[in-house]
Amino acid sequence: MAEGAATPMPAAAEVREWVGAPLTELGGRKVGEVHGAYVDERSGEPAWLVVRVGGRRRARLVGVPLRFCAGAPFGVWVVQEEERLASAPIVDPERPLLREHELTICAHYGAGEEVGRAAEVAGRPEGSVTAVPA
Repeated sequence: MAEGAATPMPAAAEVREWVGAPLTELGGRKVGEVHGAYVDERSGEPAWLVVRVGGRRRARLVGVPLRFCAGAPFGVWVVQEEERLASAPIVDPERPLLREHELTICAHYGAGEEVGRAAEVAGRPEGSVTAVPA
């Protein structure tokens, strides 16, 4: 693959198969479990994984940009460290994401409004639904 070439995003069917799979972080440690996904409200393409992180008493559901994830024989691998995942903004997998919430999550992962998912939703109207539970 050429330097700078984009890795193809997984298809919706593949992402649905990840539900219940362990999530392994950059250092090789299991840090959570895939709980669900969000798809773009306009295109229907997967945009976020919903991941359960933390222990049983401190479990939280957080959004993880799908572009940081890849299927693997052992589950799902994420190019993030445990601390970043554990401190991510929480999501309610029963409710849609609004533009502002998505931008907050993107900023947490270091994505400004000029790139990636943040750029996709930044131009949408304030308060608009940008992603829905899959």
